[in-house]
Amino acid sequence: MYNVKSNKAEEFINDQEILETIEYAKKNKDNRELIFSLIERAKDCKGLNHREAMLLLECEIPEAIEEMEKVAKMIKEKLYGNRIVMFAPLYLSNYCINGCVYCPYHLKNKHIARKKLTQEEIKKEVIALQDMGHKRLALETGEDPINNPIEYVLESIKTIYSIKHKNGAIRRVNVNIAATTVENYRKLKEAGIGTYILFQETYNKKNYEALHPTGPKHDYAYHTEAMDRAMDGGIDDVGIGVLFGLEMYRYDFVGLLMHAEHLEAAKGVGPHTISVPRICPADDIDKDDFSNAISDEIFEKIVMIIRMAVPYTGMIISTRESKRVRERVLQLGISQISGGSKTSVGGYDEPESDAEVTSAQFDISDNRSLDEVVNWLCSMNFIPSFCTACYREGRTGDRFMQLCKSGQISNCCHPNALMTLKEYLQDYASEDTKKKANQLIEKELENISSDKVRKICQERLLMIEEGKRDFRF
Repeated sequence: MYNVKSNKAEEFINDQEILETIEYAKKNKDNRELIFSLIERAKDCKGLNHREAMLLLECEIPEAIEEMEKVAKMIKEKLYGNRIVMFAPLYLSNYCINGCVYCPYHLKNKHIARKKLTQEEIKKEVIALQDMGHKRLALETGEDPINNPIEYVLESIKTIYSIKHKNGAIRRVNVNIAATTVENYRKLKEAGIGTYILFQETYNKKNYEALHPTGPKHDYAYHTEAMDRAMDGGIDDVGIGVLFGLEMYRYDFVGLLMHAEHLEAAKGVGPHTISVPRICPADDIDKDDFSNAISDEIFEKIVMIIRMAVPYTGMIISTRESKRVRERVLQLGISQISGGSKTSVGGYDEPESDAEVTSAQFDISDNRSLDEVVNWLCSMNFIPSFCTACYREGRTGDRFMQLCKSGQISNCCHPNALMTLKEYLQDYASEDTKKKANQLIEKELENISSDKVRKICQERLLMIEEGKRDFRF
């Protein structure tokens, strides 16, 4: 039985409900009146449920798709403006005891270079990231209780926060590690993490178990219920996602939205972020082995409709995707991107030179430097934001969502984005990026609606030029 508030995975991600939803969408995909009424309702920024969203995804009416695109862009502009939050992944270790067939970290892979960073090596990585200009990291490790115990992760977080190099500092550490216990989530919370991120990969239980034949990740329920335990452990912000291409995309699209609805219903607040990675080549992984891979067109439509369905949730895209695809989905709903990323262990301080023996989790499609990405965003009139203020001011979980829904969050986010971009320009940017971005800042100051906030922001921008740092609203 489907039960959105249940604490059991197979009840809040119910197979029968997903199959019925897909069938409902197929039967109604030509119902113009219903489809256009849903598109119209999405304009109120209150979202759509999984069944309504699936109907829009299934719809092939050209005029309806065109209207969905307009509404998705409107919602993105209304709630997020033109701000794009920047981050980078930091791989601590690729030791893993799981047998995931789509990931080169799987236990049986004897070809991949196995690495685990020492605390001294982590310091070097963080300094390299700070010298690029990053303020926000996402920690990544394989699942291995011997090599990557929770104590190692906690010590690494402490190390990262302790490093102050020149004007650099990592101000927010998000964590993407395997499903764990309430007690361990509590420890992560006490360590000061931002968002806890865990991808479901696929919500289809049968396929999930086949894709994870060995190791602790084989336990579908334990993995799927991880976000409930994380929130029970005090973590306010959680991030979910699927790896599109492992299961038929319709099934995972519905499951993803059902998971978001479950967290809202059972815990009082939905996911802070949704990530939309696609299967891509890696060390011993060929994406052609997965027949469910999706086209760019379908991928863009998924992003567009997720934005309509869960308007207040941040959406993340990584360097798995090309510049062209990233440019397109930034317009449709994405609010966070990585830049200058390395998916190898220790790849920032000493990039791997041997392409044959790599520690990378997946191949990168967008190989541009952070400065090149910042320059590109400014050229498209997006504001690259290095802001971490909400996390540091306690605006997390339901407090963050309340500010979003009231529209008040823009009074903080917009000036904070401009000030953190100014910090980047002063400390790290190339001359061309400085020129473009400073022009953008001058233009965007006029979009701060409060005269008082605008005046304070202008004063702080001058202080940043004089060497002061870390202002926030």
